[in-house]
Amino acid sequence: MRRSWMIAVAATAVTAGCGGGGGPAAAPTAPSPTALSPTAVHRLTVSSTAFPDGGAIPRRNTCDGADVSPPLALGAVPAHTASLALLLRDLDAAHGTFTHWLVWDIAAHTTRLAAGEHPRGATEGRNDFGRTGYGGPCPPRGDRPHRYVLTVYAVDRRVSLGAGATPADLLRAFSGHTLAVGTVTGRYGRG
Repeated sequence: MRRSWMIAVAATAVTAGCGGGGGPAAAPTAPSPTALSPTAVHRLTVSSTAFPDGGAIPRRNTCDGADVSPPLALGAVPAHTASLALLLRDLDAAHGTFTHWLVWDIAAHTTRLAAGEHPRGATEGRNDFGRTGYGGPCPPRGDRPHRYVLTVYAVDRRVSLGAGATPADLLRAFSGHTLAVGTVTGRYGRG
């Protein structure tokens, strides 16, 4: 089974689109970064060469293309980081926030992820398509472009969760252990 990396997890099997009915219920909205840590949370830098922050996500990274995660660059990771985690979510899904990708226990020294890369030693959880791994943006046809937020967390410990873990499981596991958070937002619509 091909495992791909990047926050827009394979969605080709879903005909109704991101959160467009027929699929599992959407996960609750993530708590604010300050709710995850009792101390001040620093900012990570997160960017992609595939699209600028707030820009259009290329078709290649969606259910209409190759459905591979976009390349990522990470910076300003705090010195005492034990691991990184990421969540890719559609904020405009019909039934609430829809998770496209969740990955944890990414090596703290990671500064780049290639398109479609699964980080060595990391674990991917179950997205809201009901599959493990990346599922790219796949909003219902006719919707205005949806906003897809990729959030990267630097945490002070490794997370012990099984591959079927949900976003809520992940956020609970590092609640109070978050050192830094960064985001990049892309948009995608299907006309």
